[in-house]
Amino acid sequence: MAPSAAFTQRLAASSSAFRFPLLFRQLRSDATLEAIRKASENKIPNLVLYNYPSFSGAFGALFAHLYHSRLNLPCFILPFSSVAPFRVLGFDHRKSVLSQISSREDSDPNISIHVNIEKSSSTAVYEYFSAKLSDTRSYQIDNMSLLNHDDQERMEMILKYVEAGDLRQWNLPNIKAFYIGIREFRSKLNCITNPLMYQQLTEICSEDLIIRGNTYLSNRQTEASKLLNKVFRVKLGRGFYGECLGIRAEGNSDFSDEMGKELSQMSAAAGLRPIGAVVYMQRNNLKMCLRTIDSGTDTSEIAKAYGGGGFPSSSSFIIRMDEYNKWRSALPWQRHAVIYEIESCMRRPRKVGQKKTKDLLLDFLCSLEGRFH
Repeated sequence: MAPSAAFTQRLAASSSAFRFPLLFRQLRSDATLEAIRKASENKIPNLVLYNYPSFSGAFGALFAHLYHSRLNLPCFILPFSSVAPFRVLGFDHRKSVLSQISSREDSDPNISIHVNIEKSSSTAVYEYFSAKLSDTRSYQIDNMSLLNHDDQERMEMILKYVEAGDLRQWNLPNIKAFYIGIREFRSKLNCITNPLMYQQLTEICSEDLIIRGNTYLSNRQTEASKLLNKVFRVKLGRGFYGECLGIRAEGNSDFSDEMGKELSQMSAAAGLRPIGAVVYMQRNNLKMCLRTIDSGTDTSEIAKAYGGGGFPSSSSFIIRMDEYNKWRSALPWQRHAVIYEIESCMRRPRKVGQKKTKDLLLDFLCSLEGRFH
């Protein structure tokens, strides 16, 4: 079983049970093997293993490092993905672990795994070592904590975002931007090859990550908008699911999410379903990606009907070329013409008895389509 967060293993300094050679065949990094040899020679009594490359694992390792540093306890920390036969205290938040640990704990008294599917393992490790340090402080040292006040507030906000991602909740503001901003740190989560990992994790600020992520998203949206020069009308399910706007995106499929969302806005403004369809070839198959920015629209019902899947706001499926040809209009029409007419309709004052803006736009779309039939 691979732990999601830190594993702390306490061994007697003189114990020969510190059998690092058992780990050699499971570790490939020369730097890691050298670190193990040095720790073995120095008979370091405390070993921490953390899941790599995982943000929960890395933050768990950080809190274990801070705890042992505060108490001046020797500690050896390793990025790892499996557990050796030592005395183990583990933390995890994955449902899949629950079915694995019951029999293992019964047969091995040296293993104690704490699983809380409602709390990220990084948060659990943080709370565990904070409480453990607090208990130690009560009769040994006063005014000691894992983090100072300023770092604590910043770190707890980071943990909230990490937890929202770990538990697949995605309910915090700007969480997508946060994870885009933090992903560059994933390559730095090996404490053996990157000895500055703990300092870097402590200095991370959620506000900075969100700004970085939003800048990235904004730049991508700008680039995607430039690609929407030939938009056409799509009859979803031959019209059974309504109509929306679509575009072919050969060579630009990396921008399918951004293009789809902007097409969703354009479709809604044109009185069609608020869905954007981005179509491109993928490994000799024609793929259609559906996006919407409307919370009341479920694109996945269309995707599932054609063997695909996804989420209400984002889904995709493979479509046969002959079927696809029955979904779209004969020829594309220019995006700038649509935008111009939409803006004109929005500005145009409506007199009593005159058609609504939505109806005017539909008439315009039909007239454009009629030009090419």
